[in-house]
Amino acid sequence: MIVKKEIYIPLVENIKELVTISEKDIQLIIDAFKPKELAKKEILLFKGDTSNHMRFITEGCLRSYYINEEGQEYIVQLGIKNWWVNDLFSYLTKTPAQHFVQALQPTIVLQVHRDTLENLFKTVPVMERFFRIKMQNAYVANQNRTLKSMSETAELRYLNFMKKYRDIEQVVPQYMVASYLGITPEHLSTIRKRLHQ
Repeated sequence: MIVKKEIYIPLVENIKELVTISEKDIQLIIDAFKPKELAKKEILLFKGDTSNHMRFITEGCLRSYYINEEGQEYIVQLGIKNWWVNDLFSYLTKTPAQHFVQALQPTIVLQVHRDTLENLFKTVPVMERFFRIKMQNAYVANQNRTLKSMSETAELRYLNFMKKYRDIEQVVPQYMVASYLGITPEHLSTIRKRLHQ
């Protein structure tokens, strides 16, 4: 894979949304993050493997999902360009992943190994602040999603999903959106028909 500097632009812009970085910092960040190309349906992280990288999507789409003992799939996270996707629990605790992470279309991620990231925190200290804010935001989003799944109707959850994640809905198959919302594809189909009447 020939690495073009352009693939790093979304990552740099994402970081700049939260913290100020210099040109020197940008080069150190680019040096730390390595691109990985994935074919459609290719698994980036297998359940049981420890997640040792932070991953940013620069092109394509990923899903994080787990399979229960009955073989049912549950989508935990969906991610498109400019999103971070990972089994964060595995990464933070250095324990085996509970989720699979899979490409839904040809995808390029920029990933940084935990050891390299620790060194980056020393050379570009503001990156530690960036990741602290990202972790806080991820925690808040997860808590919010859990509470809404218990208190909101499926229709309201779908309406909120469409409003917040319109770009994802354009890319991801409806049965995966249903899985993410915790409902059956048939139920989602009924909701969509009712909303479009």
